[in-house]
Amino acid sequence: MTERRAYPSDLKDDQWELIEPLLVEWRAARAEGREPTTDLREVVNAIFYVARTGVGLAVSAP
Repeated sequence: MTERRAYPSDLKDDQWELIEPLLVEWRAARAEGREPTTDLREVVNAIFYVARTGVGLAVSAP
């Protein structure tokens, strides 16, 4: 996978170090033997990006 460009809303390394243990523990408690496929830092970065930019989610009506 190629590196993506960083956004201003992305977590800095010191910020990630603060919340990573909590998220890893949360994931381990809910993993039920499955191997994780999603990078939690990228999930948090995506949430912060949407919160910062106000990007709306495209939802198609049935």
